[in-house]
Amino acid sequence: MDSAPAGHVYVAGTFDTKGEELRYVADQVAAAGVPAVTVDLSTGDPDSAPDAGVASRDVAAHHPSGVAAVLTGDRGSAVSAMAVAFEHFALARAGNIAGLIGLGGSGGTALITPAMRALPVGLPKVMVSTVASGNVAPYVGPSDIAMLYSVTDVAGLNRISRQVLGNAAHAIAGMAGHPVAAGATTTPAIGLTMFGVTTPCVTRVSELLGGDYDCLVFHVTGTGGQSMEKLAGDGLVTGLVDISTTEVCDLLMGGVMSAGEGRLDAVASTRVPYVGSCGALDMVNFGARGTVPEKYRDRNLYEHNPQVTLMRTTPEENERIGAWIAAKLNACDGPVRFFIPEGGVSMLDAPGQPFHDPDADAALFGSLERDIRQTGDRRLVRLPYHLNQPEFAEALAAAFREIA
Repeated sequence: MDSAPAGHVYVAGTFDTKGEELRYVADQVAAAGVPAVTVDLSTGDPDSAPDAGVASRDVAAHHPSGVAAVLTGDRGSAVSAMAVAFEHFALARAGNIAGLIGLGGSGGTALITPAMRALPVGLPKVMVSTVASGNVAPYVGPSDIAMLYSVTDVAGLNRISRQVLGNAAHAIAGMAGHPVAAGATTTPAIGLTMFGVTTPCVTRVSELLGGDYDCLVFHVTGTGGQSMEKLAGDGLVTGLVDISTTEVCDLLMGGVMSAGEGRLDAVASTRVPYVGSCGALDMVNFGARGTVPEKYRDRNLYEHNPQVTLMRTTPEENERIGAWIAAKLNACDGPVRFFIPEGGVSMLDAPGQPFHDPDADAALFGSLERDIRQTGDRRLVRLPYHLNQPEFAEALAAAFREIA
């Protein structure tokens, strides 16, 4: 295998097209006082960059199916396979990498960022990319990747690229050379999910648990739920109080704040103590009113602000939402408590409010009751309160203490 040194900033990219730039960045990092090692991710001639710190063949060897699965001679399949190999390569060194910086166009960005996303939150990561001024969500995901637009193409050194790449090198050197000291708190961390319309509940739960836990609150905008579950997967949180599960609505109805099909999977894979509820399951999120899909234009819509339009979920949709959540929770073998607030699921779902719809709520609650398979560890609890009533928050906090 390779002998990549520990404690170095790794400078990654395809040497067959970006060797000059990679060497320049590595030199700049080293000149800033932080040791650097280059990593070749080329998928053509594996021996074309003898001066790379880690050869592409050595990275490819980390693919689950070996080098032959990567160096196929077909660029499309080779690049995809190299992305897998580099992710395994990076994870094998996660405890020793001081930082990771990548250079690339759209292909290089897609090749390098999966490894960055897999690395722990807090480990310095910088991606210099030609696509960094567009929609970077598919590349960054729930991770803390710093994206820097290259301005000119990553295709040789010039007066612009030298400045941009030099700044990027100094940024990663600064991060790696001056690590943030660990917080003084020794209390275990837990994740909580919040939306604007569930704020009173989450705030009260945080107050009740904050003396014994470091409460990390995540805004459930799609990446919020993903980020919380990534931290659970990385072992950085020891339990979840998932009050606001609204991202499921957007997944199933085509809203703009979906966390994807993997929402709740970390609960199953890690078996962390989990307390959940129906927060904001009365709404699907869209952008400005004019962006709402035509098929939904006649629905009960509420303009939260000029950029956000909410759509009330129907009884039929709530049946689907309840069934989806139940299927996910049924796959969880760790301690699970899921709470139903009979009085309403958000600020907008209360008597006199625009989303108050007892029939829709009844369909949601009935679906959850029908489909969740209750056991000694997995329980569904109905309470005669609105989600934002203090009594409901107190019940959530007490349940978490019971199972944590």
